Amino acid sequence: MPDGTYGKYPRPRRLDASEIPEIVQHYRQAAINAIEAGFDGIEIHGAHGYLTDQFLKDGINDRTDEYGGSVANRCKFLMQVTRSVASAIGPDRVGVRISPAIDHLEAMDSDPLNLGLAVIERLNKLQDELGQKLAYLHMTQLRYTAYGQTESGRHGSEEEETRFMRAWRGAYKGTFICSGGFTRELGIEAMACGDADLVSYGRLFISNSDLVKRFEVNAPLTRYVRATFYTKDPVVGYTDYPFLNQGRRDSDIRSRL
Repeated sequence: MPDGTYGKYPRPRRLDASEIPEIVQHYRQAAINAIEAGFDGIEIHGAHGYLTDQFLKDGINDRTDEYGGSVANRCKFLMQVTRSVASAIGPDRVGVRISPAIDHLEAMDSDPLNLGLAVIERLNKLQDELGQKLAYLHMTQLRYTAYGQTESGRHGSEEEETRFMRAWRGAYKGTFICSGGFTRELGIEAMACGDADLVSYGRLFISNSDLVKRFEVNAPLTRYVRATFYTKDPVVGYTDYPFLNQGRRDSDIRSRL
C-alpha cells in the first residue's frame, strides 16, 4: 500500500464455468497489447499460486465441473489460455511457466511429478498441432524460496529435485528454462549437466542490472534489499543499485537489510 503496509486479500470465489471464456480472452488481449507495445513475446504465468496454478493443483482446485477433479480437467484452463494466446501472437512468442512441485500460497499438488508431465504432454501435443514450437517452457526448481524461506512443503532431498527436473526436461519437446535460487555456479552446473537449455534469474537482476557482465567476469554481486520490492518509490530499490565498480558499496547495501 502507499503507506508501506500490506492490504488484505479479498475473499476469493470460484469462477462460474460460463465466466472462464472471458478470462481466457483477457489473456489473449493482454498478449496482443504487449506485442503492440513493442515486447518480443509474453510468458503465461501458470506458477506460484496465481490463477492458472490454482486450476492445476489438486490441493486448491476443488471444482466438480469440467475444470476440476482429474488432471486432464485441471490442465484444461492452462491449455485454453495457451492455445488462445499462441493463435493471437504466434507460438514462437509464447512462453509458459509452471511450478508443479512448489507449494506457494497454499497451491499444492499431491502428485507434482505427474502433474508436470501431464502439462508437458499437452504442450507437446499443442506444438504438434500448431506445427511450431512455443518459445519455451519455464519450470521452477523445488529449491525456490520467497521471503527468505522455503515455500515448498515437499522441499525434500536434492535427489528428488534432480529426478523431477530431469523427468520434465526429458519429456518436453522444446526449449527448457529452469529457475529458482540459482547462483552463477549452480547455473553453470545445470547447463553443463544438460539439465536446462537456459537458466533464468530474477531477484539478482533487480540489484545487478549488469548481471550478465558480472557473471562473465565472475565479479561480486550487490545484495538485493527485499524491503524495497514492490513499493511505490520509483527509484529506491529499482534504479538506485550501482553498476559494477560504480556508486554504492556493498557495505552500504548490507546496512539497509
